[in-house]
Amino acid sequence: MSAKKTPFYDIHVALKAKIVPFAGYLMPVMYDSINAEHLRVRNAVGMFDISHMGEFELTGPGARTFVQKLVTNDLDKLVENQVMYTCMCLENGGIVDDLLVYNLPDRIMLVVNAANIDKDFAHIKKYLPADVKLIDRSAATALIAIQGPLAQGIVAKFTAYPLADIKYYHAATAAIAGEKILFSRTGYTGEDGFELYIPAEKAVPIWEALYSEVVKVGGSAIGLGARDSLRLEMKFALYGNDISADTNPLEAGLGWVVKLDKGEFIGSRALAEVKKNGLPRKLIGFVIEGQAFPRQHYPIFHDGSKVGEVTSGIFSPSLKKGIGMGYVPTELAGVGGRLEIDIRGKKHEAMIIKPPFYKRNNPN
Repeated sequence: MSAKKTPFYDIHVALKAKIVPFAGYLMPVMYDSINAEHLRVRNAVGMFDISHMGEFELTGPGARTFVQKLVTNDLDKLVENQVMYTCMCLENGGIVDDLLVYNLPDRIMLVVNAANIDKDFAHIKKYLPADVKLIDRSAATALIAIQGPLAQGIVAKFTAYPLADIKYYHAATAAIAGEKILFSRTGYTGEDGFELYIPAEKAVPIWEALYSEVVKVGGSAIGLGARDSLRLEMKFALYGNDISADTNPLEAGLGWVVKLDKGEFIGSRALAEVKKNGLPRKLIGFVIEGQAFPRQHYPIFHDGSKVGEVTSGIFSPSLKKGIGMGYVPTELAGVGGRLEIDIRGKKHEAMIIKPPFYKRNNPN
């Protein structure tokens, strides 16, 4: 099967982006450099094409009850137009995906990882009750993220909606650049910003309008490379690297989205057992001093013995040092603890830190 293109593909080509296959799509990994794009988001503003992400809609009288049993977090705590980060789990507690749940007036929307769209849809359909309708809107939906300290000022030029009234992890529906769309104060960078859900056929003019203002203030289009480094500086998990069907939310540091007291959900019994018995390992964040930096699968050592491996690692553009994540035995996972990362045959001392690596500017 040939790779798909987002509605913005021709724009990326015109901007001379480096295009790579990713999750079944041809996506821009960078435009000029990952480091420069990363710092533009931290210091000004950047625009991301994340149209490869998946969007599912659930409607019907049983939709809310069903989603409550589908995910680990507590949907009943959400007010209208509030957004929730959560996980879907297997019966054994392994993570099917991490996702966003939008509690909208007329439907519930799930936003899932691009590489997991088909798998997630099949998982949900397996448990779907007769009074709930599930629709995959992924192909029909374009998604723009505009992120950075100047994001609100840019979007405000194109809407009469009072953006300052939208709290972090809340959504609204309003006209932006002439089209009535759903948007939310969410993102994967640690900075303030918005994600805009646009009918695919109407997306290009909205991108062009926003982009014209972004470049005026020193911003740019941002590729997947900087998206990855930005999320890692916040210690945001990446499915397939830091979390998977072979990890559970508790050991991944996502216990805050696991509400075992809300009632039974898929995987709740297994997770309750894990919590009762204690965690044999934990996902930690570590910093390496100097210029060395880790990559995925690099071995982690303690006192000469291999105790784990790196799940994500980069040279942080903001901190100017190597940072990473990995699973280690719980007794070695304390903040301030020392480990060694094997980087091309040489061991480099690393210190476990309390996340995030980067203290964000997000005022919300």
